Amino acid sequence: MSRPPFTVLAVCLLMSTPCIARADDAPSESASVKPIFDGQSLAGWSGDERLWSVKDGVIRGETTAENPASGNTFLIWQGGDVSDFELRLSFRLSVTNNSGIQYRSKHITEGKKLRNQWVVRGYQHELRNEEKLPNVSGFIYDEGGRRGRIILVGQKGEWQGEKLVADQQPLISADEFEKLMKVDDWNDVIIIARGRRVQHYLNGRLVMDFTDSEENALTSGVLALQLHAGKPMWTEFKNVRLGDLSQKK
Repeated sequence: MSRPPFTVLAVCLLMSTPCIARADDAPSESASVKPIFDGQSLAGWSGDERLWSVKDGVIRGETTAENPASGNTFLIWQGGDVSDFELRLSFRLSVTNNSGIQYRSKHITEGKKLRNQWVVRGYQHELRNEEKLPNVSGFIYDEGGRRGRIILVGQKGEWQGEKLVADQQPLISADEFEKLMKVDDWNDVIIIARGRRVQHYLNGRLVMDFTDSEENALTSGVLALQLHAGKPMWTEFKNVRLGDLSQKK
């Protein structure tokens, strides 16, 4: 398995360069974070074996014209529900389609319209191989729900009533995001969830900060990786690590 990326602080120490942490820099990895992917197999995960595999320390989901997905399908972590957590991983994917990371979600096993055994609904951290806002990695999509794009990249806001109320000052500009995102390459994601608040980081930078309403908030559920139906695509994940923040304030 390849080595997890350095933190900003670690790079500064190696280069003997003074570092001043910014408020929107990603926090250091907590002691509770442990690997949940062994780098060799899909042990501990459940998904369509026609579409998901492991090679060279990387989880790969792939659809082709000859081997399509029947509806959006997911690789579901079997280690139990996540509630307050810290997830760290790296991803890359093709530009022809999009992917996502489901968390605090529900594995749907009953219903007349289910198109496969691995249907998941709930919060999704969108993944896209694009660099121009708003169709980029990091926004929250309500997979299988009614709210669609709940909050976009660059926004800090709270869901009130039937809509998002966001701060006027963006967390990141379009130009800054374009420089931050590595198209056709590996990108690092951190998701930190505590109570009704969720933060998404990309390559060490806070790009989305969301607080859901008490009526809508998902506080516990499954963790899963998405392979999207439609155009043939591939998506890859590595260095998948998870920490429990339920005891940490």
